[in-house]
Amino acid sequence: MADSPAAETRSPLRRRLLLLVPLALFAALAVLFYGRLFSGDPSRLPSVLIGRPAPALDLPPLEGLSRDGVAVPGLPAGAVGKGEVTVLNVFASWCVPCRDEHPHLVELSRMPGFRLVGLNYKDDAGNARRFLGTFGNPYAAVGVDANGRAAIEWGVYGVPETFVIGRDGRIAYKYIGPIDAEGLRNRLLPEIEKAIAAPAPASS
Repeated sequence: MADSPAAETRSPLRRRLLLLVPLALFAALAVLFYGRLFSGDPSRLPSVLIGRPAPALDLPPLEGLSRDGVAVPGLPAGAVGKGEVTVLNVFASWCVPCRDEHPHLVELSRMPGFRLVGLNYKDDAGNARRFLGTFGNPYAAVGVDANGRAAIEWGVYGVPETFVIGRDGRIAYKYIGPIDAEGLRNRLLPEIEKAIAAPAPASS
């Protein structure tokens, strides 16, 4: 028996509806994923490295960078976790938020009890030197991560990020995003002070 005209009309409509169902499901999942990804405070994202030994560093210095007339060293093997608290800041001259946080790093560098070092991420050496020459160099050492491999090993989400490494060589805290006055006072400094107050590791 031939299909009725009404059935023939419904058939293309049904096919179009069946095609729309997967598209609608995909759109719903995309909205859910986007909302989860960008909701909340990114500075509070956890790091799987917290409490673990800091990944090894062996980074050359930023060529031509000096401080008080003395060449600023890089970050060779064993540069962090040698019995002192280290604060490692990941920065780049092309990073706009790095400029926003830089005055707070300069302020941080004047405080005693720890060593502030920089990891220069995928940057041009000349631009990095000009950046520090313009805004001030708060770092006792700067290691160049030209290909970004060290940042991957440290689980860096983006630039800037800041790590607190205890005297035992373990990562005690990770601050994601640019440091502001509130973040420095209420989040980063308390973690640095906690690391300074922690018992020194037992000598082997």
